[in-house]
Amino acid sequence: MDLDELGAWLRLTLSPGVGNGAARRLLARFGLPQDIFRQPESALQHCVTLAQAKALCTVPSGWEALLETTWHWLEGADPQGPARAVITLGDARYPQSLLDTEDPPLLMYLMGAARLVAQNPFPTGRCLAVVGSRNPTAQGADNARLFSRALRGAGFTIVSGLALGVDAAAHEGALDVSSDPLAEATPATIAVVGTGLDRVYPRKNLDLAHRIAAHGVLVSEYPLGTPPLAANFPKRNRIISGLSQGTLVVEAALASGSLITARMAAEQGREVFAIPGSIHAPQSRGCHALIRQGAKLVESAQDVLEELRMPLAPERTGTADSSTGGAYGEGSTAAETRVTESPLLQALGFDPMGVDALVARTGMDAASLQVELLELELDGRVARLPGGLYQRLGSA
Repeated sequence: MDLDELGAWLRLTLSPGVGNGAARRLLARFGLPQDIFRQPESALQHCVTLAQAKALCTVPSGWEALLETTWHWLEGADPQGPARAVITLGDARYPQSLLDTEDPPLLMYLMGAARLVAQNPFPTGRCLAVVGSRNPTAQGADNARLFSRALRGAGFTIVSGLALGVDAAAHEGALDVSSDPLAEATPATIAVVGTGLDRVYPRKNLDLAHRIAAHGVLVSEYPLGTPPLAANFPKRNRIISGLSQGTLVVEAALASGSLITARMAAEQGREVFAIPGSIHAPQSRGCHALIRQGAKLVESAQDVLEELRMPLAPERTGTADSSTGGAYGEGSTAAETRVTESPLLQALGFDPMGVDALVARTGMDAASLQVELLELELDGRVARLPGGLYQRLGSA
């Protein structure tokens, strides 16, 4: 789009009191945003309130500065780096799945691999959201990574929110498959963020954001310069679910924002999946609540694919495991664990457990137990958690 068109769209989004619903009514009646701003106040009142009509007839504060910033951001993209774009409701690249929802954003800022941003940023019918706790258990983070790797291997683009914890693990799992030539035609992963695209939040995920920009797409509905405001993150969840055929919740407390995403997915008529966990883990209670409300209980990526009637592609299946993320390559954690099962791992089970409880369960002395736990931790089969607890990684 040219500068004038971009300016009109930005002005429409910045007009105070004019939300997406009112803006869509105006667009349906008058056409492009430029046409809306040519109308007298009396004509605008056929679609919106008097206060909204007055706001539309006044240039919003900060509009010129935002237009200049956005134009420079678009024009200043490094030809050798990620591409940048702003797409609107009328753009051919705007995803139909999001248009079908109740509250699609008027415009979205994109940054990512040039071939994807230009042609196929949102694969039709091939996106799946993976969300969950910002403070997952070690097993929860492992599940998010393995499920996402398997689902990406089956041809899905993984959608999440770039938050710490499950979101980051989901993006990482999808990026593990980005070297597959068949996967390069679609984004490995889409990160829908709650800030402007000129910022990365949390900063800890800066390197991850750069990797997503190389093999996937970063998306925001918020103007450049928007800081991480608390209210923006629940709102962006409707985009995560709206882009996706279904939403998989890996771990979530009862007050988790992931449950908002799951609720929005259900309201949008999309599938909701949840991984069950320990009855003792607070991070599992949200998933259990979703399952009681009708979410599909899943134990493997294959369960998700079968529910969506999309089995794993044979050339990408690897060694399938029915109790974790699905498609593993040779030498996977799950396969190794089955071959070299230890009595301590059997005693540990899959719930977090302290040394005293393990001493009572195994009959080992504390010193020997600590040595074996350290060996298992170094081998990547046990994780040390806060509070002196240990948790098994991988599957049985």
